Amino acid sequence: MRINRTRYLTQIIAKLFIWSAALLTISVMILILFQVLKEGLPVLSLHFFIESPRSMGREGGIFSTIIGTFSLILVAIFFSVPLGVGTAIFLREYTRESRLSRIIRFGTDCLAGVPSIIFGLFGFAFFVIYLNMGWSILAGGLTLAAMNLPVIISTTEEALKAIPYSYREVSYSLSGTKWQTITRAVLPSALPGIFTGVILEVGRSIGETAAVILSAGSSLVMPNSLFSPIRTMSVHFYILAREGISMEMAYGVGAALILLVLVINTTAHVLLNRYVRRRI
Repeated sequence: MRINRTRYLTQIIAKLFIWSAALLTISVMILILFQVLKEGLPVLSLHFFIESPRSMGREGGIFSTIIGTFSLILVAIFFSVPLGVGTAIFLREYTRESRLSRIIRFGTDCLAGVPSIIFGLFGFAFFVIYLNMGWSILAGGLTLAAMNLPVIISTTEEALKAIPYSYREVSYSLSGTKWQTITRAVLPSALPGIFTGVILEVGRSIGETAAVILSAGSSLVMPNSLFSPIRTMSVHFYILAREGISMEMAYGVGAALILLVLVINTTAHVLLNRYVRRRI
């Protein structure tokens, strides 16, 4: 009886601890969102989104920073997704466990733990100075691509690992080649997991500041090429708040960032569900 009472008491304490931790985490998130949206939503308007910043961001809107943000994300995705997915396919489908695969995985794990400021310094030293790109969309996109590469490799490899080997066997039994098996049987089934990694990359890229400032700059001028310096929404929010330029505009940018991430995640979720239903 004492043992049963002890187990029951232990279970109650564990549940209370888990629920308390979950509620505390959710409460902190709700508090942050409430504060930012409470102060930022009144600032949002159509002119806020279609006008460029004026007077260092005290007036105007955030149109140039929106363009800069999406330009940087597209460049980062363009370089990181093919390289990351290709590396994961190589590790999972074309190699067995070997010294080379262990070295690649170890390097990926190490890169995943490197602070973003280190990637920013690398981008500044290599892309901005050594390759003479200057502060630009291309330099910033390549820096973010290098920073997000470990996430895409690991999520893609896990997605490929989750596909049953019977899918491959059926393809081989129908005289399918290795490449046909990967492209027509494995990758379509693993696409939801790969897509999750890409969404994680987009979310991290939107919120990045240190690496972006060092590689893409913080110019408020509307970009006209890949070699133009830019200021992203997160950098604009940081500068407005850190320099005390305008807390009102800073809260507006913060609210816009929250809504942007919400729209991207919701759209991705809807598209992914439609794809899964069509597959079924």
